[in-house]
Amino acid sequence: MTRITRRGVLAGAASLIAAPALAQPGYPSGKVVTIVVPFAAGGTTDLLGRILADRLGARLGGKFIVENRAGAGGNTGAAAVARSEPDGYTLTLGTVSSHAINPGVYAKMPYDHIKDFAPISQLASVPNILMVNIDLPAKTVPELIELLKKNPGKYSFGSSGAGTSTHMAAELFKVATGTDMAHVPYRSSGQVTQDLLSGQIQLSFDNITIAWPHVEAGKIRALATATPKRLAVAPDLPAVAEFIPGYDASSWHGFFAPAKVPPEIVAKLSTETQAIMREPAVIEQLKKLGVDPVGSTQAQFTAHIASETKRWAEVAQKANVRIE
Repeated sequence: MTRITRRGVLAGAASLIAAPALAQPGYPSGKVVTIVVPFAAGGTTDLLGRILADRLGARLGGKFIVENRAGAGGNTGAAAVARSEPDGYTLTLGTVSSHAINPGVYAKMPYDHIKDFAPISQLASVPNILMVNIDLPAKTVPELIELLKKNPGKYSFGSSGAGTSTHMAAELFKVATGTDMAHVPYRSSGQVTQDLLSGQIQLSFDNITIAWPHVEAGKIRALATATPKRLAVAPDLPAVAEFIPGYDASSWHGFFAPAKVPPEIVAKLSTETQAIMREPAVIEQLKKLGVDPVGSTQAQFTAHIASETKRWAEVAQKANVRIE
């Protein structure tokens, strides 16, 4: 299996800059473009943002930088971009959390995820995996379900924040299995991992990019992937759907501009982003992470957001998840 490290990802991203730049006249006209990542540095969204910033800078001849603004399951950073000057020089990476789950979870949203943004392209689909502390007496999904049913409310799961995909993946699991667990929200996946390692929490669903090195090292036990099918990077790891038909808690990441950014700029960014997601070096880099590149059109991404918003709103209602 491939070992996933942050250093390796960033080194790979840096090497992509060596590719010939495809500088074009007009936007960004040599100005700095800020891509706001609404989560902490070191996570999957951050890594994708830095790869994208590097490649856009090389292709368009401008400087694209990443700025991390974490908080409220992605709401803090996304809200800042929604309120920014719509000139194309402040953009954001959104996720299934900030642009599909949160609207159905938060009683008050600081932005309208449909009206306040122009979808550029879905970048990737990212697997979440179900992991448990190495000392937990459950080595399979059926054994975990049995353990949880015998001990309602005894065990806790961690997430990178209320309303995030790592939170809602567990809520969907609870609804589907009729089990009960305590939710412990953190500010980052790194904090979740540390407490899972120490036994402060007993299980979590997290992006494979963060979790897999610890699984390979034998420090955390992976039980299943939250995707509908098994992963190429981990073919021996079963899918939760093999035990709970229809279960799917995949995470995804996309690229957005404020709604009133000139459509020609949004279209240009979409064309370039789709091309980047088809670059062999980028595909290879993402595949090493277990991440599936997408590179959808604006229309395809818009339809995907609508579908995901409806799906996760139904999950939130069934799980009685509401953040006031």
